[in-house]
Amino acid sequence: MPKIQEIYPLPEAALIDPFAFLDPTVADRCCASARMADVLGQAREGDEKRETRQGHNDGVLALLSQYAKGSVSPVEVVDRLQGRIRTSANAEAILRFARDFDVAAAESSKRWRNGTARPLEGVPFGVKDIIDVADTIITCGSFFTGDRIASRDALVVSRLREAGAIPFAITATSEFALGSPHNLRYGPVRNPRDAARWTGGSSTGSGAAVAAGLVPLALGTDTGGSIRVPACWCGISGFKPTRDLVSRDGIAPLSWTLDHCGPMAREVADIAATLSFMTATYDRDLDKACQDALRNHDIRGLRIGVPVNWFIEKVDDQVLSNWQAELSTLARLGANVVELPYLDIAPLYKSGWTIMMAELATLHAARQDNPDHVDAVLSDRLQAGLKITAVDYAKALQARVAAQRILLDAMSNVDLVCTPGVGSEAGFLETMTAEVNGETLDIYEVIPRNTNIFNLTGFPALMLPAGLGRSGMPTGIQIVGRPNADALCLQAGMALQAAIV
Repeated sequence: MPKIQEIYPLPEAALIDPFAFLDPTVADRCCASARMADVLGQAREGDEKRETRQGHNDGVLALLSQYAKGSVSPVEVVDRLQGRIRTSANAEAILRFARDFDVAAAESSKRWRNGTARPLEGVPFGVKDIIDVADTIITCGSFFTGDRIASRDALVVSRLREAGAIPFAITATSEFALGSPHNLRYGPVRNPRDAARWTGGSSTGSGAAVAAGLVPLALGTDTGGSIRVPACWCGISGFKPTRDLVSRDGIAPLSWTLDHCGPMAREVADIAATLSFMTATYDRDLDKACQDALRNHDIRGLRIGVPVNWFIEKVDDQVLSNWQAELSTLARLGANVVELPYLDIAPLYKSGWTIMMAELATLHAARQDNPDHVDAVLSDRLQAGLKITAVDYAKALQARVAAQRILLDAMSNVDLVCTPGVGSEAGFLETMTAEVNGETLDIYEVIPRNTNIFNLTGFPALMLPAGLGRSGMPTGIQIVGRPNADALCLQAGMALQAAIV
């Protein structure tokens, strides 16, 4: 009988390299009938036949419209963005530029001139510093990784590159996509709306960069809310797709069971215009659904479920008021807003934390031997993760099945669910606290409460802006669908944003 080391080679070093860690769930992929290269070839062929559609905002769609008219070129756009980054008060959101972005911009400009533009030709995008970009330093926001240079693109970056988009800037992250706002290597990323407040983590740089106009589109990752929280607190749109709709290949894991990758943009329409170019394989149905949603935001007859507990608890009254106003808009647009049954989320929420901390400890336990190089929040969670037993971890994994069943049963008579976003306005960097109805709470009591459960279930979840809080900072709402109802979430989000006068 072969030894386990012969089947699954274990790293010789005491520290596990997150980029070399084998995700246990990939074992089933060897059963796929189509080779990845063949599928990507089909995607490229389909991509070239798509038309570029014009938008009405200052993001991805607007750039494509301007390129098509010849009023600006990709070279001019990246030059302008570089200048903006160098002078921006939010420049800490950008750690470095991607290798050869200027070469890619020149190629895109040439393609627009000679009529061979691809669907996302010349659109610059930010990449969170745990997602590989070929020949570019990717550090996971940690001293431990040194100046590691990625040998190839992560699959999501490769897919966007094939569609003509340009990996432009590497955006800041909490250490290993988990730690506190106070990154030991790079420092904090401040909220563009108020420098005393955080953007939310861990896609902290991607959220700030999009909000500050430093990039029109950015990739983030989301394990307990790390796309949706910065989107909410920075007043932009962020989407956590259905689990593994966007590949995690080439992305350093935090929790291989809960991790998701997805886009952040100023408006939902820009997410709808780009999502089908991020998927691991070309999904014709998703592509058509997204394009249909871009053309038609009609949500008449859609049934929207609203929670009666958990998601509306530990939420500031102004956040609730803004959410209720958005529900009224949905109703005015023809949707039927109905109450969900009572949901016992608390034990499921706890299971999500158990999984994340156990898997975090698997990856990073040995780093505690160097406390001066470890973020304090990361260190605390490593210690908690090391105390989790194998039985507790297994039970938490089993709770994923229960969570999916409970949520699907609750959604049996609705098309989508709409919850408040994060329960407060952006938290304060100095104290790491947030305010809810005048009560000062630890920041981590608030930020993952309404988002964590949908990492556990893997359901698609969209965060978009919904008014301002008591202090004039952004608040948000969350639209959630069943698995693979990604385009429907985006359609509802676009309907809301189109209704804003």
